[in-house]
Amino acid sequence: MKKLSLSIVFALFSLQLLDAEVTRERDIVYQRSEGVALTMDVFRPENPNGIGIIKIVSGGWKSRHDRVGDDYSSPYTDEGYTVFAVFHGSQPRYKVRDIMGFMHRAVRFIRTHANRWDIDPVDRASSAVQAVGVFYPPTDYLNWAEPGDEAVGIGKQARWQPAFGPESETAEGRQTLGRAMSSLYHISEKTPPITIMHGDSDKIVPLFQSESFKKIADTHGVPVELVVKKDGGHGWPNRIADEVQFLNWFNERLLD
Repeated sequence: MKKLSLSIVFALFSLQLLDAEVTRERDIVYQRSEGVALTMDVFRPENPNGIGIIKIVSGGWKSRHDRVGDDYSSPYTDEGYTVFAVFHGSQPRYKVRDIMGFMHRAVRFIRTHANRWDIDPVDRASSAVQAVGVFYPPTDYLNWAEPGDEAVGIGKQARWQPAFGPESETAEGRQTLGRAMSSLYHISEKTPPITIMHGDSDKIVPLFQSESFKKIADTHGVPVELVVKKDGGHGWPNRIADEVQFLNWFNERLLD
């Protein structure tokens, strides 16, 4: 069985031949919410290997189509992976819990319609993935830069409070939401292998986040590779070139 790597209506979409090997299928609707169409673009190589890579188009709790150029799928499509560029709903209209739901829905949609893109289907539509590659992830909003440094719409994340919604207005709500949205609290023996790149000078998402995640993951026997970029901030020159390391990680973990 081939795999998908990290809900049902179709919209009109367009096919674009990018070059001799990659076709881009635009504006596929995976969910409708309050009249808003949530979409994804699919980059399909000429000779797909049957494995899908999901790239989340996000930043600052916003998701923008103009961030996805025709080279967005590289280097993955060069190796035969089908790339799904998923756009989620953005704040201030949609809150954190909404965005979490959108992403689960997108993965289930892809699995349900796997045959459409030559991705091998699975027995049921799960939102789990088989491997993860991620840049500077927030993993524990209850302990942000150090233990006890709460950031569920307060403290260092106060400017994003509207995105956290009304739950963040009370101490009890922040604890509940913080655990729900923080991946560190959901680590188990079933957590997939993960590779993380994080700058040691990141002022937005501190390196402490990735270090804490790896520490807990190690206790569960979850393979986590943490690559620390010296003097790297929240992004660094030629960051996209580092995706080759993600590609190597996926090749190692997903290809039979």
